[in-house]
Amino acid sequence: MGWIISFYLCHLQTGRFRQFWDEAAKSRHIVEAVPGFEQAIQTYAIHVLSLTYQKIPRPVLAEAINIEGLSLDKFLEHQAANSGWILEKGHGRGQLIILPRNEFNHPELKKSAADSVPLEHITRIFPILG
Repeated sequence: MGWIISFYLCHLQTGRFRQFWDEAAKSRHIVEAVPGFEQAIQTYAIHVLSLTYQKIPRPVLAEAINIEGLSLDKFLEHQAANSGWILEKGHGRGQLIILPRNEFNHPELKKSAADSVPLEHITRIFPILG
């Protein structure tokens, strides 16, 4: 059973959520033996996606958390009400979900004083380049 868990973890660590869910479906007895397993994986997938995306297409999210249809609609409504998600207008495959800002999905360029080069140093290079 240890190799199965390692196999699952490999899919999760590399963000191959569809492959994970496909394999988990083949081993329902293992998945169902652990209370809260599916919810924990869904939470992990959402965490990974929120580090990567500012806006996520509905089909990408659905595949990552293995929820579709009305269940996905209810899940999205809950997230919008409780977690700051914004659901763009539109339905189906074209809908985008705007995820809350964080330092990873909305990086900001920071200027470091150590990285700046004084203008007089740059002007000394021009004659060499010319």
